[in-house]
Amino acid sequence: MTTATERQGITFKNNPVTLQGTEVKVGDQAPNFTVLANNLTPVTLDESKGTVRIISVVPSVDTGVCDAQTRRFNEAAADLTNTTILTVSVDLPFAQGRWCGAAGIDKVQTVSDHRDLSFGLAYGVVIKELRLLARAVFVVDSNDKIVHVEYVSEVTNHPNYEAAIEAAKAAK
Repeated sequence: MTTATERQGITFKNNPVTLQGTEVKVGDQAPNFTVLANNLTPVTLDESKGTVRIISVVPSVDTGVCDAQTRRFNEAAADLTNTTILTVSVDLPFAQGRWCGAAGIDKVQTVSDHRDLSFGLAYGVVIKELRLLARAVFVVDSNDKIVHVEYVSEVTNHPNYEAAIEAAKAAK
């Protein structure tokens, strides 16, 4: 793995953890990345250019909060136009596909960052101690500007869904 910037500031089960990668902020140009779809094909940010993107980041879709987070954004998709919703984790693509089928997820695309942590390092969400991604939500407008950022301070807590959804609705 490449050397990454490290910072503190979040906890996992109330224990401080180290985040690796570049912290992004509102107004930044959204970094591109390459993750894998459930069928192992590459997925990049550039592929959804021209749409608003909600990027929901979870440690693993097989846990309660991550499951609820992905379902919540799947439900929100019905009220969002010109919006692409990605859920990123380091779960294997096969496990994500199995989970989506069982959960009835059809509007959110789950993608895997397990191969090289391209997304995690670009957005500063790699938990060094666990090689998982920290819970976060990013909203990127159709011009690739970041318009909403939430790094959830305690990984086991829910993000502010409404703030992300409202940012997506306001973005163009």
